[in-house]
Amino acid sequence: MNRTFFLPILSVASSLLLLSGCQKEAANEDGFPFVLPAEKPERQLSEALHRNYDNFEAARPEDNEFYSLFKYTELEGFDYNNFDGTITRRDPSKVIFHNGKYYVYYTHRDTGHVVRGPARATDVIPARDWDLSEIWYATSEDGFKWEEQGVAIPRAEKPNPGWRSVSTADILEWEGKYYMYYQAFSIQPVAEGDYCPVAVSVADSPDGPWTPINQVVIPNGAEDEWDGYSIHDPYPLVFNGKIYLYYKSDFDVKERRVRMQGLAIADNPLGPFEKHPLNPVLNSGHETTLFPFREGIAALQIRDGNEHYTVQYSEDGVNFEVKAITELMPFAAGPFIPDAFTDTDYGRGITWGISHNIKAGNINGGGRATVLMRFDCDLSLDHHDPLMKKHNTYLKPEVYYSQVGLTKAQREAAAESAKAYKK
Repeated sequence: MNRTFFLPILSVASSLLLLSGCQKEAANEDGFPFVLPAEKPERQLSEALHRNYDNFEAARPEDNEFYSLFKYTELEGFDYNNFDGTITRRDPSKVIFHNGKYYVYYTHRDTGHVVRGPARATDVIPARDWDLSEIWYATSEDGFKWEEQGVAIPRAEKPNPGWRSVSTADILEWEGKYYMYYQAFSIQPVAEGDYCPVAVSVADSPDGPWTPINQVVIPNGAEDEWDGYSIHDPYPLVFNGKIYLYYKSDFDVKERRVRMQGLAIADNPLGPFEKHPLNPVLNSGHETTLFPFREGIAALQIRDGNEHYTVQYSEDGVNFEVKAITELMPFAAGPFIPDAFTDTDYGRGITWGISHNIKAGNINGGGRATVLMRFDCDLSLDHHDPLMKKHNTYLKPEVYYSQVGLTKAQREAAAESAKAYKK
């Protein structure tokens, strides 16, 4: 074919491309509008503005259903022996409602001794805050004032899983029965990884009695796999007619510890649970906190990892995306989720729950108590609280001084750096 035939076509095409480029440039002749557009505007945008409209549900945090502040209230009804570190309550379960009362389950240690670490631990002196513990529970009519009911899951007898300690429980209601999943320690917790595979007990009522199954429900992976050393924080939800049990693992502990979260799925509360082939499914988070939301599942990524302090969402419960960034998130949060076990088609979200704080007491004096506390938020489709949608939390200087003060060595290094700069 004659080459001259293409010249007019190429000329027209070049003109169209040039015109298109001019039109795009012309679209940005005026500055970005003073009134923030609710929808993504038809103009050239920076990557930051693209993310603002593409990654988040709304252009403003206060209009984003996945965004919330978290506010905290001290709970009534719990004694901590003057916060001397001999009594601790931590890692609360999801809150459930039964016969007019709220129920929460938690790790409870009352050893008469403070934590001394693995090197000094004995059969009565704990190596870790969750060592030599039992699972207790409390009930409440309003979620603020609680009445402790005592032991739900005691330590097992040797050689059954959990003879050393049982901790970090979470609950499932399934076909009229209740199942408690928890970490079952058969060795003293150590720094390299807590061997505490998931065990389960079953009851006909949230008040028990709980019958241990005395078998490992979710075993650790192989030694060279990400969950080969620890499986923590078992957290069951009912989704797509199945039991979705999320868990956290610590790995790469010989270098710098990494924490991520995985998923195991079963048709029956006693298993077999099949670990998802895409594990880990969440790349951040110190503890597991998830809930049904819309067609899928939302996750609070609390502490640790590149995506810490974010609220994430997945339509399939496997592939999560960041939907909001927030602050002062609750540690080890156990929310009240009315539709946690209903296999809902459209999850409604959460407004409150129980979390813990590990910094109560006179830490410098050797005692440290972990306490339960209430958190409130607005991550619900049925709730609208503008005060919970504000951003920027202002804290007193004392909070910053107490948390991020320099060590003596850091202070000396900073002083030496200042001297070198003056020279």
